[in-house]
Amino acid sequence: MHNETLIPKIGVVTDIRQDTPDVKTFRVVGTDGKKLFEHIPGQCAMVSVPGVGEGMFSITSSPTNTEFMEFSIKKCGTLTTWLHAMDVGQQITVRGPYGNGFPVETTFKGKDLLFIAGGIGLAPLRSVINYVRDKRENYGSVQIVYGSRSKEDLVDYQEILDEWMSCPDTEVNLTIDREQEGWDGHVGFIPNYVKELTPSTDKTVVMCGPPIMIKFTLAGLKELGFVDTNVFTTMELRMKCAIGKCGRCNIGNKYVCKDGPVFSFDQLSELPNEY
Repeated sequence: MHNETLIPKIGVVTDIRQDTPDVKTFRVVGTDGKKLFEHIPGQCAMVSVPGVGEGMFSITSSPTNTEFMEFSIKKCGTLTTWLHAMDVGQQITVRGPYGNGFPVETTFKGKDLLFIAGGIGLAPLRSVINYVRDKRENYGSVQIVYGSRSKEDLVDYQEILDEWMSCPDTEVNLTIDREQEGWDGHVGFIPNYVKELTPSTDKTVVMCGPPIMIKFTLAGLKELGFVDTNVFTTMELRMKCAIGKCGRCNIGNKYVCKDGPVFSFDQLSELPNEY
């Protein structure tokens, strides 16, 4: 742990995008107008409104973006309510990066990748997807399966339409839970949709979403023939201090903030079923 990761940096919010009714994406730079620090796809940072609180959030922009970093944050508590009430130009503090990140330069390199996300679960995967897009020659085919409750709840929907769908050797599959006026895409839950698509079992899977989605999607992947060592997820629940001291994110012999938040499912199978 480098000492500089423990010291909060002052960040200036330069842009706020309303992604869904309860999700906003915040673009942040330092007071010098530059990116606060470098990170690996999948790493997190502690974002704070002094006097209100501090919370762990995924860095949703790719490390290949050299100008700023972004956080997509769902309104669900005191801190996030304050953040959602902020205006462009206001300041926050950010410390990090924390966690291990996804193995984009080792395990993932040269592999065909299958991204599966539900709701706000796309936010942690966006950093990885855009990293792969920017270094396209280092990876095989990319398939993205993303679903949410409704069309309005699809995070980064415009970016998906404008950029991801036109990326070479990339397949994007969207679904919503129930039929909706103005939606002519797939309707249905993600676990069933993944099974309908019958992806090749030689793909490396990167998955994030509600626990119930992950549980049934993993079961479906196993039915298709995927193995746990080839499926990765990221967990951000219960993290508080980010440095393995408070014990809040301890599970078995692991601390999610230090040993994760990225784990393969064979690693998770060795831990108590607490998540």
